[in-house]
Amino acid sequence: MKDDPIVQEVRQAREAYAASFNYDLAAMIADLQRRTEEARRAGQAVESLPPRRAEPLAAPANESK
Repeated sequence: MKDDPIVQEVRQAREAYAASFNYDLAAMIADLQRRTEEARRAGQAVESLPPRRAEPLAAPANESK
C-alpha cells in the first residue's frame, strides 16, 4: 500500500506539535483549550459536540461464569 502524502503531512504535523510540548498531554490540552477560547473571542465558529457515554465492552464469548 502506498503512503498517502496528505496522511504523512498530518502525521508530521502531529509529531512536531507533540514534540513542541515535550509530549506532555496536559500541556497540549491546555494549549488547544486556549486556542479554542481565542477563536471564540475572535468570532470564529467553533464546533462543539455534546458528550457521549462510552459503550461498555462486550465480554469475550468464551468467558465462563
